[in-house]
Amino acid sequence: MNYDTIQFTIDAGIATLTLNRPERLNSFTQAMHAEVRAALDRVRADKSVRVLLLTGAGRGFCAGQDLNDRAVEPGAPGVDLGESVEKYYAPLVTTLRTLPMPVICAVNGVAAGAGANLALACDIVLAAQSASFIEAFCKLGLIPDSGGTWVLPRLLGPARAMGLALLGDKLPAEKAEQWGLIWRCLPDAELMNEAMAMARHFASAPTKGLAYTKKAMLASSTNTLEQQLALEGQMMRELGYSHDYREGVAAFIAKRTPDFKGE
Repeated sequence: MNYDTIQFTIDAGIATLTLNRPERLNSFTQAMHAEVRAALDRVRADKSVRVLLLTGAGRGFCAGQDLNDRAVEPGAPGVDLGESVEKYYAPLVTTLRTLPMPVICAVNGVAAGAGANLALACDIVLAAQSASFIEAFCKLGLIPDSGGTWVLPRLLGPARAMGLALLGDKLPAEKAEQWGLIWRCLPDAELMNEAMAMARHFASAPTKGLAYTKKAMLASSTNTLEQQLALEGQMMRELGYSHDYREGVAAFIAKRTPDFKGE
């Protein structure tokens, strides 16, 4: 399939999705949403894919919504932004959170608005030292969408989350790591090498167990301890019959490298 706004490849168990509108800092249009959705459908359907790597082309990761794609004329009544969230951004964030595999985001430059929250919807976020995160919604009279009001308080606590949301200040990648918003901040020249090394690691890892770990972590935000313990028991019961568990134990006993199949 040919794409106009993204680059997408699948190789050796690694799906790489690159937002590719560098002249607009990879901001989203309806066309980009459609192509990203098609690529993610392929990721979910292709059983060979064990990890997804998301990044951006050029000097930015994603500047959020391309405002030219839904410009409002002066004096016009406005635009239904709720429809935009429900039709495009909410399904995109939900898909990333629920893919049955690790999702790595390599933030190569500015991540602003929905672009910041898109990155934070991924499982592991790596960022270049020159990158930054900006909850720019307040500058347009809006709220942090794409899951921003959910993820920021959980990762940062209420004080820092509220400050970022109400002020719209730029948060440098180095401080984002110090605050616990992302996994690692790396020198710019090392970002993609580190991201690909991590992707190769996950491509040979026990994917089913990692997928269940994602589900359990997400469920913990609303479960009681008793509910979470019950969920852990249920998941461990299922995983005990998986190929990868049996292979992991056999490899440990034989002192050899395991050959995980992701099932």
